[in-house]
Amino acid sequence: MTGIASHPIAQKWPAQHPERLQLYSLPTPNGVKVSILLEEIGLPYEPHLVSFETNDQLSPAFLALNPNNKIPAILDPNGPGGQPLALFESGAILLYLAEKTGQCIPQDAAGRYECIQWVMFQMGGIGPMFGQLGFFHKFAGKDIEDKRPRDRYVAESKRLLGVLNQRLQGRAWVMGDAYSIADIAIFPWVRNLIGFYGAGDLVGFADFPEVARVLAAFVERPAVVKGLAIPARG
Repeated sequence: MTGIASHPIAQKWPAQHPERLQLYSLPTPNGVKVSILLEEIGLPYEPHLVSFETNDQLSPAFLALNPNNKIPAILDPNGPGGQPLALFESGAILLYLAEKTGQCIPQDAAGRYECIQWVMFQMGGIGPMFGQLGFFHKFAGKDIEDKRPRDRYVAESKRLLGVLNQRLQGRAWVMGDAYSIADIAIFPWVRNLIGFYGAGDLVGFADFPEVARVLAAFVERPAVVKGLAIPARG
């Protein structure tokens, strides 16, 4: 890759600022992780809306960047060694941007790996479980008479919230006093669970006061407020 203009995705989403990091996303819990982090660290970027309504994620241009056809994805013209770097998977992007800028991740090795474990906790647990619960509670799954699938995801979501609630006791953020990519990974999904999915009562969210406390602090951050609306829907 000799430059981002040569990448197939640039044919569908031309860069107005090719010197900036290019973000291809949608304001979903996974998508806003990256826009929030970019706002927090102040790295110049150009967002592009990938519309599911028109199946943009299945276009040859997008698949050339992410063969897994999921958002978000990035194209950084200033990657390692000064070469362009294409990345997909929100957790990988969070780690890359945090390490690129030295922000929102502990600098000591032990703290770094502890932070990474909580990002993986979201990627492997909170995201998939909350997403399945949302499907069975709000979308097509609610028409299934057998409630065992829904109840399975309710129980696991409660368990995960309990793990998070315990972790946050006596802590301002997941990693303690320092705000990090662990918070940026986790709390858009918590917000979505009780907001968009409307599953707060279903999971007994009132039983997790520490999670509620940190969520309230998270959504008040100016970078979060801005990042939650990026890319703007048409």
